[in-house]
Amino acid sequence: MLGWQVHELGEPADVLTWGEIPDPEPRPGQVLVRVAAVACNFPDILVCQGKYQEKPPLPFTPGLEIAGEVVAVGEGAAAKVGDRVLGTPPMGRGGYAELAVLDAESTLPWPEGMTPGQAAGMFVTYQTGICALEHRGRLQPGETLLVHAAAGGVGSAAVQIGKAMGARVIGTAGGPEKCAVVKGLGADEVIDYSSEDLVARVKEITGPAKPGRGGADVIFDPVGGDIFDASRKVVAFEGRILVIGFVSGRFADAPTNHVLVKNYEVTGVHWGFYRTMKPELIPRWQQRLDDLWAAGKIDPLVGVELPLREAPEALRRLGSRGTTGKVVLVP
Repeated sequence: MLGWQVHELGEPADVLTWGEIPDPEPRPGQVLVRVAAVACNFPDILVCQGKYQEKPPLPFTPGLEIAGEVVAVGEGAAAKVGDRVLGTPPMGRGGYAELAVLDAESTLPWPEGMTPGQAAGMFVTYQTGICALEHRGRLQPGETLLVHAAAGGVGSAAVQIGKAMGARVIGTAGGPEKCAVVKGLGADEVIDYSSEDLVARVKEITGPAKPGRGGADVIFDPVGGDIFDASRKVVAFEGRILVIGFVSGRFADAPTNHVLVKNYEVTGVHWGFYRTMKPELIPRWQQRLDDLWAAGKIDPLVGVELPLREAPEALRRLGSRGTTGKVVLVP
């Protein structure tokens, strides 16, 4: 099959190599999938650079999310030949190729009516959203949810899930075009952090972040750095700041004296950890998402779709933070 491999660590454009690689074979419990679409994620960039939490042995193929058709099955697999499925391939044996394998616990049905790009791009992002907002953040109807980078992949999912859960949603984005996208996703308020004072605008919308007097109850932060610093200033009494990632490139500090004085939580959300620690939650969350899709309450946003041969360009665009929704590759 044709696909991308990384033989040495570095920037994706420098280390991704295209060519013939061996077809994977499904082991017991696995299915072999002909990839219809593979979604791009920031961890794909980090794993190429050697900066991701998991470090597969060289050479490896990136690609955390795929959708496609099952073409072969191993003993005990969770699907049969011909089924349309989505899921996350094992780390290092990813979806930037014509074929990929999925483990039984990572093989889930492709929701009826979704395009290949939507199906490929919904699993990690929407699972992260439901895990963060429902399981870790305990978001309640009527609470205020602040979503940073709301026009991006995980951000756009969080806006839709938050609205479906009955929250008042404030989204942040950079520039009028991205802000229009966030408004279209259903956000009640949108803040353009490229031209507005983020802290001042949140306080204007919610009231001063003092006990009983406003602020955001739950803050969804995939950015880190300066954005996390700003979030600490606008989190409500008994609020929850959800740490999703660090696309800003800087790990933020969470001074415990400030956490104590303002009485809020800083909560880590590493969705991938649940695949080993509490795998039984994954299909439950997926069923919740399937129900929301069927009810028309979520609609995965695909902002860029490119041929698989253009993976380096796709990751360049993703890394520039100039995209909206998911960036997807198709064979």
